[in-house]
Amino acid sequence: MPQSSMIVIGERINGMFRDVKRAIRKRDPEPIQQLALDQVKAGADLLDVNVGAASSRPEKAMQWLVKTIQEVTDTPLTLDNPKLEIIQAGLEVVKHPPLINSTNADPERLEIYLQLALEHNASLLCLTMDKSGVPQDVNRRVECAAVIVSTAQVMGLPMERLYIDPIILPVNCAQEQPGFILEALSQFRYLSDPPPHLVVGLSNVSQGAPERSLINRTCLVLCMAAGLDAAILDPFDTELMDAMITADVLLNRQIYSDSYLKAYRSR
Repeated sequence: MPQSSMIVIGERINGMFRDVKRAIRKRDPEPIQQLALDQVKAGADLLDVNVGAASSRPEKAMQWLVKTIQEVTDTPLTLDNPKLEIIQAGLEVVKHPPLINSTNADPERLEIYLQLALEHNASLLCLTMDKSGVPQDVNRRVECAAVIVSTAQVMGLPMERLYIDPIILPVNCAQEQPGFILEALSQFRYLSDPPPHLVVGLSNVSQGAPERSLINRTCLVLCMAAGLDAAILDPFDTELMDAMITADVLLNRQIYSDSYLKAYRSR
């Protein structure tokens, strides 16, 4: 039987984008709701919700975004912010169990977020870094991932609700890093049985590069072959989505048919 297909987390509701920032500042729901519906139509399984720097009152902005999106779709949300209080604000108004994005392997911070996920029946995305910063090699990433997995197991979070992110860096300034990511992903799969979900923030790899779409889709396919099963990405990039769907077929995650692209999009 084919395995589960890739989990697509739509990245576009983010205050770093000018249209989203403008909508947040004007409290204009239409652009946000249209982005939500269009991303779901394009193949998003979850919608990332990130206030960014669009508001001086980010807790209120997060709640407004969550409520605005939930008016038009029941698609699960990813509450995305490095600050705990902003995540907590989103959790107060979210209707369906979300994905919390994110924490890291620092034990004190990790336990707080794991407890939060357990209390709200949420999933949790964890970065393979700690107080010492982003690892520059494979071994430190694997060590951080092992801490995350073991702590989650002790606290009782099921592996199907845990997402591990190896932290992909821009290829134009850290060209050796994508290779480290592929090796780390391959090792993460053996940390538990069943393994946690493996996820990347895909657009980071092409940040500042001219061939962004090509770099993103090539990186995605390589990561999928190494075990990746989730990504925060732009579902409006048709070539990227076509590459992902095709990789799903070649990795036996989806059943092949001559019209497999059409079949995927008609789900």
